[in-house]
Amino acid sequence: MTPVRTRSRIHVLALGGTIAMTGRGRGQGVRPELDARALVAGVPALASVAEIGFDAVRPVPGAELRLGDVTAVAARAGELLEGGRDGADGVVVTQGTDTLEETAFALDLLCGSDRPVVVTGAMRNPDMPGADGAANLLAAVRVAASGAAAGAGTVVVMNDEIHAARFVRKGHTSRPSAFGGAGIGPIGWVAEDRVRIPLRPARRVRVAPPPGAEPPPVALVTAALGDDGRVLSRLPGLGYAGAVVAAFGAGHLPHRMADEAARLAESLPVVLASRTGAGEGFRDTYAFPGSESDLLGRGLICGGALDPYKARVLLSLALAAGWDARRISDAIERLSA
Repeated sequence: MTPVRTRSRIHVLALGGTIAMTGRGRGQGVRPELDARALVAGVPALASVAEIGFDAVRPVPGAELRLGDVTAVAARAGELLEGGRDGADGVVVTQGTDTLEETAFALDLLCGSDRPVVVTGAMRNPDMPGADGAANLLAAVRVAASGAAAGAGTVVVMNDEIHAARFVRKGHTSRPSAFGGAGIGPIGWVAEDRVRIPLRPARRVRVAPPPGAEPPPVALVTAALGDDGRVLSRLPGLGYAGAVVAAFGAGHLPHRMADEAARLAESLPVVLASRTGAGEGFRDTYAFPGSESDLLGRGLICGGALDPYKARVLLSLALAAGWDARRISDAIERLSA
């Protein structure tokens, strides 16, 4: 007779980052040197929460990660979550916080399971006073092992707060409270051994590039005071498959930059997002040259409520999956609802 599982089985996929870093002596700095086994062993309380499995995927600083690495993590998570009786009830991904918000959103798009996928990291390395990695990992495993997280999509757990991957942003270089949900706040929290998720996104979007497909490069160009947009004209020759323009306010550009963006949109998909990082891009409020209605009328795709970093992730994965501009626009609308 097959034994009945009495506790959740959670698998930790370790990608490196501050949570896995240790020092080499005074003045030598820290590097990602804790492997997955050491990371889990450093938090004995995990054993009281769930059965823990683990493996390392790419133990590097967050700044070194590529979108192709994230598709590999998503594939491994899918194997674990779809493994039936021998599979995992949830997956926790540990990584560097430099790119955590982008990785989490990519996993939200790529992972189709309703079982939890939780991303966490650390703002303070294990050698620092007040290091937060162990607490974040324990909280993340609690969330992954809880029934509350089922169907919520990929979430980020930091500082005992639970954030939807779609909205999470890193808003400070060093504070343990660096992560927040832009415009909406956390969707839940962890208190002692209790996981509370009273809010969750109403809709999800799944993107499924062919196995092994490398997400194509997508440029991110941010508008600045007095910009004339000359860099936009060079993007096709640099091999980019698409672009995201992080515009002013609700979606505005100087008219010189607007002309370059419109010309680019004749040959590549160009998403118009807001550099502010919170709020939804407008569609038809302003009508001056370079306004959102002018730019959308000349072929740019409205970025909706996605910030520029999330829009870039979506556009790259969507192009890898063969989506056209209409389907990309529909997905952005769904993610904004």
